[in-house]
Amino acid sequence: MEVREIMTTNVECVAPTTTIQDAAKKMKTLDVGFLPICDNDRLIGTLTDRDIVVRGLAGGFDAKKTVKDLMTKDVFYCFENDDIEKCAETMKDKEVKRMLVLNSAKRLVGVVSIGDVSKAHEQAAGKALKEISDAA
Repeated sequence: MEVREIMTTNVECVAPTTTIQDAAKKMKTLDVGFLPICDNDRLIGTLTDRDIVVRGLAGGFDAKKTVKDLMTKDVFYCFENDDIEKCAETMKDKEVKRMLVLNSAKRLVGVVSIGDVSKAHEQAAGKALKEISDAA
């Protein structure tokens, strides 16, 4: 199974000049805890709700500072045609809960979460069990 089959496609980026407060509001509106940071069409970082709390609030950051001051610069990604197992292994190795998904032109097309991978494994296991019971 390929990543494109399980990824979420309605991913929205924010610019590095976005204030922390505006990013938090966008997270609330979208009901997400993670935002990619894009400079024009180039992916340059990520921001999580945890980053806002641990690095921002606990670090005494002003909510008017920009996400560039707070973002995680290490961006982990996979490609939409990668196998889910490969993506899951990378997530495990990098200890991340979400992976950004790029197309062959290296444009952001989605995000895949641990929950998405888990559901895919459940579906695959269910399908295998059905095939076994149908064959019996």
